[in-house]
Parts: sequence; C-alpha cells; structure tokens
Amino acid sequence: MTRPRIGVTTSRGGGRYMWWFYWMSLTLYGAEPVRLIAPARQYDLTEFDGFIIGGGDDISPDLYLANTPLDARLDPERDQMELEILEYAGPLDMPVLGICRGAQMLNVHRGGSLHQDVRAVFEGVPKMWTPLPAKTVHFVNDSRLARIHMRETLRVNSLHNQAIDRLGNGMKIVARDEYDVPQAIEDPDAHFAMGVQWHPEFLIYRQIHRRLFKAFLTAVRAQA
Repeated sequence: MTRPRIGVTTSRGGGRYMWWFYWMSLTLYGAEPVRLIAPARQYDLTEFDGFIIGGGDDISPDLYLANTPLDARLDPERDQMELEILEYAGPLDMPVLGICRGAQMLNVHRGGSLHQDVRAVFEGVPKMWTPLPAKTVHFVNDSRLARIHMRETLRVNSLHNQAIDRLGNGMKIVARDEYDVPQAIEDPDAHFAMGVQWHPEFLIYRQIHRRLFKAFLTAVRAQA
C-alpha cells in the first residue's frame, strides 16, 4: 500500500481549520486524507483503510445518559456518523485514532461515559484553552502510547472541557495529566484503537508529536 486512504471526521464550518492540520499530519507520511462531514451515508466506508475521529463540538450527553448543560455545542448528525464509522471499523479491527472529542467518542461507543466539566470533578484544574503545550501527561508504563513516544511524560496542549469518566469495554486509561484527569485511552487487544485528549496535529512542528501519526499509519499499512 503506497497511499493509504484515511477518513477524518470533522465538524462543519470551523472544522475546516482543524482539517488542514490533519491533512498535513497525514500527508507527511504518505497518506491520502479524506475529510468526512455528516451524514455518513454519503461515503462508502469500504474505500478507507483507517479512520481518525477528530476534535470538535461536545458529544451529546444523550448517548451516555447524562443531562445536557445549557451552554453545550452539540452536533447530533456528527455523533451518528462517528458511531456508524466505529460500528463498521470495530469488527474489522481497522486502525482508529481518536483525537480530543474523538477519544471521548471511542469511549462512548464502547459503552463508557464522560465528565461534562473537568473542573467540576477534578480539584485544582485551571482554565486552559490553548493549542500550545500547556500541561504534562504521564504515560502508563509499557502502554502502547508510551512505547510510541519512547518516554514517560509529554508536554501537550489543552482544548477540552469534557473527559473520560466510566471506561468503555476493553479500554484502558494509559495517560493522565498532573491533575489526574484521564488524557489517553487504548484497547491493548486491538490492532490499533487509541484516543488522546490533546491535539497532536497542532504540534507537528515538534518531532515527538509526529510519532503518533507515524505509528497510526504504520498500523494501517500493516493491516493491508
């Protein structure tokens, strides 16, 4: 496989800015990224070799039986599209990488739930909203994520209000920040099913953050 075709889910409107960072991160390693905007029925999922479930608006709390905050930005059509993609990819063990909202959707799809406001649950979490490195995550020893980055800690950015609460089936928390907020999950039994709470696509100017995209595409090519 010379150019694996990767479907990348994004939101309408402002999602186009994030999309270009995904595009750069994937084309850097020879992939052909395709932007996916709801609804899913306009795409033939069999044409893709892997998927990135990208960042964006909050996931509808209706999917994990919680109350919806009044100021939440929701996109039910996108929720449904991503659930359909994960339903398709799961039985085939296709490589899937979740980023920020995408990590949360991986967890919700597996039957997990979310904290809607990290500062209401975890003590001492400051208000952070920046695409630049602002906090440190600590990897679980011998996790796949730790092996990819070849280190115990990593400085990452912060663009989220929600976080993993109850873990979905088969998922494990493999990174937390200094406030104990879960920052990454993975399924150790899958070929590649991983989600990170930060946005590595905004940090690809640093080689360490390009490793995740390289590992993802290595897994895609190995699956071909």
